[in-house]
Amino acid sequence: MTVAFTPDSASDWLESLTPVARAEAGARGDIERLVASGEPVVIPRLVEGWPMVAAARRGPEALAAYLLERDGGAPVPVMETPPAFGGRFCYAEGLHDYSFTKRYRPLGETLARISRTIDQADGPVIAIQMMSLAEHAPAVVRDNPAPLMSGDIRPNLWLGGRVRTQIHHDPDHNLACVVAGRRRFVLFPPEQVGALYIGPPDRAPPLSLVDPEAPDLSRFPRFVEAMRVARVAHLGPGDALLMPRLWWHHVTSLDPYNAMVNYWWGEQKRGFENPRDLFLAALLTIRRLPAHERDYWRVMFNAHAFDNPGAAVAHLAPAMQGHLGDLSPKEQAGLRRVLQSAFQKSGA
Repeated sequence: MTVAFTPDSASDWLESLTPVARAEAGARGDIERLVASGEPVVIPRLVEGWPMVAAARRGPEALAAYLLERDGGAPVPVMETPPAFGGRFCYAEGLHDYSFTKRYRPLGETLARISRTIDQADGPVIAIQMMSLAEHAPAVVRDNPAPLMSGDIRPNLWLGGRVRTQIHHDPDHNLACVVAGRRRFVLFPPEQVGALYIGPPDRAPPLSLVDPEAPDLSRFPRFVEAMRVARVAHLGPGDALLMPRLWWHHVTSLDPYNAMVNYWWGEQKRGFENPRDLFLAALLTIRRLPAHERDYWRVMFNAHAFDNPGAAVAHLAPAMQGHLGDLSPKEQAGLRRVLQSAFQKSGA
């Protein structure tokens, strides 16, 4: 679906988005099949049988009691943003910091603060973010088994008020399972990175500067291209959304009280290093070069990594392909040392 967006219609563009496709899944092989498609998919009612979801249906107090009965006692990660940001977890002015603070506090204290502030229009927005259930409440993991995947993939809990998480992406595949409240996910394909106006890449997590709920198209005109191919998923309690790695997404908690459990998995080290680390090191080094040298490296990357990497060295015997061929573990370790030394000397 293609829509001609204008600055006047940008405020209601979310209502015209193509919905994310829906699929049924009930076996572990299903998740592998869905991930292989490279497309996001909604899996309705995937975790509707969880005791955790049943507790949440009885209300915030029942879910809080359920969690506290299984609390291991360790402080949990808590993020908080002041009223001025309207629940947006984004950059602060100047991009040197974020709109939220992060600290570790007891679970009971945090759940009580969330309960007190969810109905305060002028209050802060407080949320438990990325709490490892295996570490903090292992009994919850036992009671609410991981759907479609092995038990060694650890779940995380996200619980709080009306949070709006700015456009970002995950390095891993993500299965997001809604426990309480309604959530809206707006998704953008990975190749839309140039239209999303992403912040500093060397600060984790890099976020988009655009507020998709009120996009300023005069300041961010390329965002129109991302709007044309965006998709939307609306999830209620028990529903799940599978997002393959690198899909950009903006998440809005639509109700005063929300909870979600997610699973990340699938990050792989290819070759001898994590590709994200190598990308950042190469980016910081190459972008400082003169234009004609950057053009050279663009051609080199296309030839050896993107267009047809096998063809780039096919005329050479395997023994002569050097670092572009298959390296032994010893050769990988040697190349790692060379690259680390080179990056340190370049100041990357």
